[in-house]
Amino acid sequence: MRRTSIALSVLAAVAIGAAPVSNASASASASASAPAKAPTPALNAGDAAAGWVPAPSAPWDKAAGLRCDFPVHGEPVVDDVVQRVLDTYPDGTAKRIAYKGDLVVRLTNTDTGAFYDADAGGTAVVDYRTDGSQLWYVLGPVLIGFGENSGTLARGLYTIDGVYTLEFSPTGYKTLTMVHGSTDELCSRIG
Repeated sequence: MRRTSIALSVLAAVAIGAAPVSNASASASASASAPAKAPTPALNAGDAAAGWVPAPSAPWDKAAGLRCDFPVHGEPVVDDVVQRVLDTYPDGTAKRIAYKGDLVVRLTNTDTGAFYDADAGGTAVVDYRTDGSQLWYVLGPVLIGFGENSGTLARGLYTIDGVYTLEFSPTGYKTLTMVHGSTDELCSRIG
């Protein structure tokens, strides 16, 4: 897990289509052990003084067929994500937010108990537009979910790693523009 990176917890919620989630780690298992509860992010004095605040991720569930062929549960097992508002609209709502911190999400096939710990060690700055669309500028890995015909990747859960942008239209269509990097389809890791 990258300790100096910006993770996409709140973003991942949008990306997965649920509560925040992120990227992939190297721990796959067919074991059915229950995920540990993620601690509340600890802020150091420097982060707090610079305006960083906790941005915890919530557990989420996706029914069979929405992302994978089977039902999937995602729950943070490490969640040290913080956010900082970089710019606001005249009404005070956030226009641009940076996210950073360690985030590991356990993806579990709830039919079999097989799981995979997804490490979200990416860095992101997100532009929130007035029409409800978003543009993410990302360096590093994040966990992203795509529904059927809802983006430039096939239905599934993915680790996207590298340098890229991810644009969410007002309707939720996701457009991945990869500068350099890779995608890793995760449903097969827990299927």
